[in-house]
Amino acid sequence: MSVQRRRKYDPDFKRNAVKLAEEPGRTVSSVAENLGISKDLLYRWQRTQRANKELAFPGNGREALTFEQQKIRALEKELKNVEMERDILKKAMAIFSRASK
Repeated sequence: MSVQRRRKYDPDFKRNAVKLAEEPGRTVSSVAENLGISKDLLYRWQRTQRANKELAFPGNGREALTFEQQKIRALEKELKNVEMERDILKKAMAIFSRASK
């Protein structure tokens, strides 16, 4: 019994495959056959490319984010850290004020 491993394709390969399939005179089936992939996979890559434009295929489980979304994530992370520091300082102040009485 042979186990078929899932093949991984890098983002450049996917973009180039979609570009080839969209050239005039080429069919998705012929491009997929030449590249050794299924036509359904190539159709899926085309849909992804159309839907996400330059954010398509970020790779390795990474989420495709615009620059603004990345900035928002970084600010939210920083805010969470600052709030945690504030809470720690509040608790420390309460402990020290009780100890001095």
